Amino acid sequence: MSYAARPKPAHAPERSTSMPSGTRFGAGWISSAEPRVQAEFLDSLTGPELAGLPYLFEFWALEHQLPPEGDWRSWVILGGRGAGKTRAGAEWVRAQVEGAGPRDPGRARRVALIGETLDQAREVMVFGESGILACSPPDRRPDWIATRRMLVWPNGATAQVFSAHEPEALRGPQFDAAWVDELAKWKRGQDAWDMLQFGLRLGDNPQACVTTTPRSTPALRDLLSRPSTVTTHAPTEANRAHLAEGFLDEVRRRYAGTRLGRQELDGILLSDAEGALWTDAALAAAQVDAVPVCDRVVVAVDPPVTGHRASDDCGIVVVGVTMKGPPQDWRAYVIEDATVSAASPADWARAAVAAYHRHSAERLVAEVNQGGALVEQVVRQIEPLISYKAVRATRGKVMRAEPAAALYEQGRVFHARGLGDLEDQMCQMTTRGFQGQGSPDRVDALVWALHEALVEPVAKWRAPRLRML
Repeated sequence: MSYAARPKPAHAPERSTSMPSGTRFGAGWISSAEPRVQAEFLDSLTGPELAGLPYLFEFWALEHQLPPEGDWRSWVILGGRGAGKTRAGAEWVRAQVEGAGPRDPGRARRVALIGETLDQAREVMVFGESGILACSPPDRRPDWIATRRMLVWPNGATAQVFSAHEPEALRGPQFDAAWVDELAKWKRGQDAWDMLQFGLRLGDNPQACVTTTPRSTPALRDLLSRPSTVTTHAPTEANRAHLAEGFLDEVRRRYAGTRLGRQELDGILLSDAEGALWTDAALAAAQVDAVPVCDRVVVAVDPPVTGHRASDDCGIVVVGVTMKGPPQDWRAYVIEDATVSAASPADWARAAVAAYHRHSAERLVAEVNQGGALVEQVVRQIEPLISYKAVRATRGKVMRAEPAAALYEQGRVFHARGLGDLEDQMCQMTTRGFQGQGSPDRVDALVWALHEALVEPVAKWRAPRLRML
């Protein structure tokens, strides 16, 4: 598309720099254009237009930073750390309170700004680098009234700061808009959110913008389940142009592939099912940066019944164990989740044998309830001399998983990084069964690996005794 065919940014003095202008995501287009086109675009702007361009958020915003179309009550922005959530919230407040001119009324007149604490709300939402004051053009910048914890715009609109630790402070005031930051961190989240709903009653369509890194809390889950809620989502990487490369390298190295990384970097809402045998907190505590040299390594396989595109995954998990000292000092390490999807018998057997050799394993264990002797035949077609053991389930999945879960409670099992998919399944395994989608193939393989690597050797171990002759 030529430059002439593009809509020209409209930010003449009579128009607010926060109002929709028909140039959504214009910066993405102009940054990818040829230098000649970029120069023509900048040269075409008048002085006031050029001065207003930095404050035309629709021009610079990423897609997740702009509210969805349609009729909604709450807009939830789920994002990883540094994904631009705060900037989106601050700009949304601007869009609500600003009118065409600096003193013209906007859609909203009374706004609630709610953070986890008063300090956090003030320092992040008001004075932060991406806060309201930093985002506002000079002629529309509000004044901060510290004694009242309030922002006052030139057109008379106000925004009052509240702490989620004091829900009762929201009893009485009324608003036509609210910006809620880090709802998932609030210790009294449901109470504060409920009090806000009673006060969000002014205007024709009072709305709330919620910016938060996802965390499975009742208040957030309830909000996301409501039909009046819309969401946008982005990982940390979406905003990488504005983040330090050293930061990205470090967090990728430490947290990529972990449940914590999926939550804090990918911005994915992870949930622990009610009655889960494993919890997110327990698995986070079990993570290690490096796996020690193990005395024994086991690869466990949970083969699918069929071998086509719609088949269950073939769970393949590698576990090592250190066996120094008495059994109570032995420790297991989940080294790799080598699970494969939509694999034929030959394909999953190759993947299992490859994991066996990759980690110099002592034993490959496979559940044979479904395939019987055919499982061993498939494996030995790939590696005839492999150390192979068939295991058969005689109890339900939950009963088999409980001894493995107990090892975690005792602090005897640790995880290498990069096991996010396995850990997601683990947090869906409950005392009532698996609450996730499909079959818990990864968990099944993990349980067999732990049983072979640690549970069974401990049960067979006997302390040396001196016999009298």
